[in-house]
Formats: sequence, structure tokens, C-alpha cells
Amino acid sequence: MAILKIARMGHPVLLQRAAPVTDPTDPVIQQLIDDMIETMHDAGGLGLAAPQVHVPLRLFVFHLPAARAAEAAGEAGAPAEPALPPQAVINPEITPVADEKRLGWEGCLSIPGMRAAVPRFAQIRYAGLDRRGKPLAAEAQGLHAVIVQHEYDHLDGILYPMRMTDFSKMGFNEELARFPSPLPSLVS
Repeated sequence: MAILKIARMGHPVLLQRAAPVTDPTDPVIQQLIDDMIETMHDAGGLGLAAPQVHVPLRLFVFHLPAARAAEAAGEAGAPAEPALPPQAVINPEITPVADEKRLGWEGCLSIPGMRAAVPRFAQIRYAGLDRRGKPLAAEAQGLHAVIVQHEYDHLDGILYPMRMTDFSKMGFNEELARFPSPLPSLVS
């Protein structure tokens, strides 16, 4: 496995729509998934999309460690979500369950050192293929839903600042840590 270079905001690969994965079982795709999971862990992220590692394909990996699930639930005043092991989602589709959106703090490995308040659907359904090429479908809310929406956006060339509605709620992590906000800190 290898740690991959993460593209930062400004690189064209982050602004284009990614192409579908034609064969999820291809050894090259399997190696990419392994490398992306290792890179995500090394960078301390909750998710990583293929365009973020300079591969314009419709694929992302994510996980939800128990500690982060409990932390997010506590900040939002909700019950803790179940932890999720690292997994890949290939050629995903997302459908909001309802129109309700929630505002929460997000960071991004492609925009290091910053975070912002981003509106996201509170509950979604998503479907695609797992790393074995088998169909997967899930419903998500809370931090799980935010992570999936955030990574899915990368597949369409969307970075979280493009979703923002209030740029006064964006800043450098060090500054924002000095002035706590009532919003939950969701993704990084």
C-alpha cells in the first residue's frame, strides 16, 4: 500500500465531474481503494474521494470511528451513531429522504487548515457498488450522511465552499478553536 498525494483546492482535478468506474474488481481499482484507505487514515480524515488523489473516477472511501460518532452525537445532542469500518462506494447515487437541511462545521483534506459551516441534507439514501462490485444501499443521517454527501460532491467537482450560504462562518482551524461555535463539528 502507499500514501497518495492529496490534491488541494485550486487543482483542476477537483473541479471536474469524475468518470464512472467500469470494473470495480479490476486489480488497479482494488489497489487504489487500499491506498485511499491508507491515505485517509494517515491524513486523519473521515473520507477521501478518488479525485482528491488525482484519479478522476466515481469512487470514495470513508469510515466513522466510534469516538468521532460519539463526539458528533454529543455536539448535536443526539444519540451516538454506530461506528462504521472503512469502506468503498463506487459509482454512487444519493437521494435526500426529506428537504430538511442542517448546518454543521466541515473540513476537507483538500482545503487543509480550514473549516466552515455547510448546509447538508439531514437524511439521505445512497446506493452504488461495494469494492467487490456488489450492489450496496444504505440510509444515513447525522455525521454518516454528512460524510457521504461531502465525498459525493467531490465526484461532481464540488468543494464545500461552493455549498456555503454564509462566508462569515469559515475560518482557519486555530482561530475557530479560540472562539467556540454552537454548531457541531462534522467532517474533516
